[in-house]
Amino acid sequence: MVKKLRQGTLCVQAGYKAKNGEPIELPIIQSTTFKYDDSEEMAKLFDLEKEGYFYTRLQNPTNDAVAAKICTLEGGVGAMLTSSGQAANFYAMFNICQAGDHFITSNEIYGGTYNLFGVTMKKLGIECTFVSPEASDEEIQAAFRPNTKAVFGETISNPGCAVFDIERFAKIAHKNGVPLIVDNTFATPVNCRPFEWGADIVTHSTTKYMDGMATQVGGCVVDSGNFDWLAHAEKFPGLCTPDESYHGLTYVKAFGKMGYMTKLVAQLMRDLGSIPAPQNSFLLNMGLQTLHLRMAQHCKNAQKVAEFLNANDKVAWVHYCGLPTDKYYALGQKYLPNGSCGVIAFGLKGTRETAIKWMDSLEMINIVTHVADARTCVLHPASHTHRQLSDEQLREAGVAPDLIRLSVGIEDVEDILDDIKQALEKI
Repeated sequence: MVKKLRQGTLCVQAGYKAKNGEPIELPIIQSTTFKYDDSEEMAKLFDLEKEGYFYTRLQNPTNDAVAAKICTLEGGVGAMLTSSGQAANFYAMFNICQAGDHFITSNEIYGGTYNLFGVTMKKLGIECTFVSPEASDEEIQAAFRPNTKAVFGETISNPGCAVFDIERFAKIAHKNGVPLIVDNTFATPVNCRPFEWGADIVTHSTTKYMDGMATQVGGCVVDSGNFDWLAHAEKFPGLCTPDESYHGLTYVKAFGKMGYMTKLVAQLMRDLGSIPAPQNSFLLNMGLQTLHLRMAQHCKNAQKVAEFLNANDKVAWVHYCGLPTDKYYALGQKYLPNGSCGVIAFGLKGTRETAIKWMDSLEMINIVTHVADARTCVLHPASHTHRQLSDEQLREAGVAPDLIRLSVGIEDVEDILDDIKQALEKI
């Protein structure tokens, strides 16, 4: 008997298992509500005294099956899907923070998350301190305050491709009695499982590699179940004191290791409602079934492209942790020994106009806002997603003004290289 299934098998099989006579593919339960014959039974569902479905904003069988698959891939105890990766990061942090609280985050993170944390959440009374992922232990420690509730980072940063030292940041976070939250979007659990290095909560933009085909926008929050909330009860009253909206129920006392996740669903999703459509979750599951195959091809192609760019005279610099010359190579070998992802950050010799001319000369590679799907695509953040920022602000966010984000797809690598070469010849 197979005792422990490997990641490739879990990508295909986890989350949903058809019973006798049932459909082999995960059904789409496209219904807002669920019928009960007994009023008392539904009352127990509302009081969290019984498990079951009654309204899709809280739980839906299709959504839950896909969340369970991602949870299994990450090695967690519970997971919840959201309508976007942005929602996943907000929910993960807001579940333990309230007005007057503070958290610490790497400054090498996706621009949307940078703005969410530094601007929007500040309007809610929650402040953050940005630190470099290369900061010393002493510098990181100096950022902590009595009201600090979490530390955040990205396994591989978007768009700079910095590798986050999960184990080091986890030790510092735990020393201060707070959890480490890691956005594992680019690596995916196929190439890195942050819980194995001390992370407590993992988030994903499932829009990226997990979907893989640019068909749905979604996110996911996964809890390891390892952080002892009660040991630091004074820091986390939302989890460790009674919730009057559920008749005085205390989440971690009532649900143990599932306390964080139960609060996330029963309180935050109940009140804020950032749910994915079951149809979207079905599409996500289709992508997950080939995740292990696609990630291997993304990494194989990206390694060849990175090596080509690194040797080209028109290229000023390349960031890809698969290159032995990359400053994150050692961390990449530690956390991502089987490959990182398909995203490469690089700069061309010249000006912003040089980067724009090169991109405009591409014939097969797509200029799009999206990243991390089957097609090779490219973006110049300073001209597109971050165009409102000055060069100084770009650097503060860990984005070089000349940075080009190249997301290498799963096409034939020679075709990808041919397009890059012919565009380089035109600058």
